[in-house]
Amino acid sequence: MQYELRQQVVEPRRKTFKYLADRYGDQPVSRYVEATVGVQPTENFHYRPLWAPDHELYDETYSALRLADPYSFLDPRQYYYAPYVTARAQWHDAVGRTLRYVEDRRLFDHLPAGWRELLGGLVLPLRHYESGAQLVCVTGARFAYGTSIEQCLSYAAFDRIGLAQTLSRVGFALADGGDELLGAAKESWVGEPALQGLRRLCEELLVEPDWGAAAIGLDLADRLLYPLLYQHLDEAALRTGAGPYSLFAQHPAGWYADHRRWLDALVGTWCADPVHGAENRAILAGVVAAWLPRAAAAVTDFARGVERLVAAEAPEAVAALAERAAADLARLGVPVEPQQVTA
Repeated sequence: MQYELRQQVVEPRRKTFKYLADRYGDQPVSRYVEATVGVQPTENFHYRPLWAPDHELYDETYSALRLADPYSFLDPRQYYYAPYVTARAQWHDAVGRTLRYVEDRRLFDHLPAGWRELLGGLVLPLRHYESGAQLVCVTGARFAYGTSIEQCLSYAAFDRIGLAQTLSRVGFALADGGDELLGAAKESWVGEPALQGLRRLCEELLVEPDWGAAAIGLDLADRLLYPLLYQHLDEAALRTGAGPYSLFAQHPAGWYADHRRWLDALVGTWCADPVHGAENRAILAGVVAAWLPRAAAAVTDFARGVERLVAAEAPEAVAALAERAAADLARLGVPVEPQQVTA
């Protein structure tokens, strides 16, 4: 008896959902696109919010920054739930391995005194900065129009609270498992002069009514603070025998590089929008004019506090970072005047 095995291919009648085929043509699309594009509710709302009766429940006018097509912006990282969770689980596993290595060998005990005080007295209180950043991102996620933007802000909010928890773990490691440094960090956040500029900036961003302006204002501070903490001071730590600081710094630095990708893409999309681009560029220029000097002043105050503990030319680094931020924004299409760079 003979058997003949043959393969038969059944062609699908359609390669994607109809609403995606209407936009992209009848072709396969990624799972990210299927999970993102066209998901934003646009009609059949039950009521207008009592606290904002001039807006719909979901309304693109919650920010002055607009896109003719909300899905002209897509996350270059292609994050939807599954790949985001996988990526962040790997990140937290790596952080955990580093901190276990530091704790097992009591490496923080070998930090020079100035670096230990810097880590416990100025860096650890930034867990409250991250908590404020999380609230800014949550607000943006609620009021942003277009799932592709909302997703990025939601994931950024998760990231910021995760970064706050990571700093808390550093506090536990510094105190041999105790929590006394976390209480001291809270007191420093509300009382240490070097941190008051950042605290005020966070509080002002929390009450900024335009979610887009708040997100960009936070990003302007991040553009100065993150490279200062996790690049400039990382290099200084390696030169001055503070290697354990560098071991920790690699992880927030890696997160920040990933975070930059979607924010830069969003700013570029706002600036290049065929309908609202010119207005968006003018609005972004105003946001930068309002928030970049405040961010520069706040981070410069922080850098002066750093300089009192470790000689790392931190204030000079902030000035250079502000100039670099202005140049980067200009490349994305945001007009920035030179006088806006200084604190």
